[in-house]
Amino acid sequence: MERTLIILKPDAVQRRLIGRVIQRFEDKGLAIVGMKLMHISRELAERHYAPHKGKPFYPGLIDYITRGPVVVMVLAGERCIEIARALMGKTFGYEAAPGTIRGDFSAGRTFNLVHGSDSPESAAAEIALYFKPADLLEYTPAGSEWVFARNDV
Repeated sequence: MERTLIILKPDAVQRRLIGRVIQRFEDKGLAIVGMKLMHISRELAERHYAPHKGKPFYPGLIDYITRGPVVVMVLAGERCIEIARALMGKTFGYEAAPGTIRGDFSAGRTFNLVHGSDSPESAAAEIALYFKPADLLEYTPAGSEWVFARNDV
């Protein structure tokens, strides 16, 4: 079962969109296997966004993610990275399609509400920054056999 890290960024928390955003992932059939509300320290933010260090937007990205509380969660499901990224929509809210999280709730470049891992490798590395293995659950949500067919036709 694939896993991904999702962060509901400070703008999502401040705008009281936590429940509405989480509902989108659950409605699609993804399981929450770990979740917490926290402040991301500057040190943790710099480790998380290390691949972007030196880029012009890096300082603003660090300031943004450390600006207020976030919800950090791990989702699990078949193809969950691909599914989560489709649900989030394009990075900039004004480019994101209606029906996506960013398309429905974001209009700008900086405040884009949500982060999601972009590959299994980045998911594993990002999850390890925020969660210990013992913090993550293994379970099969009731009804998942009606979401993820084992023999897609």
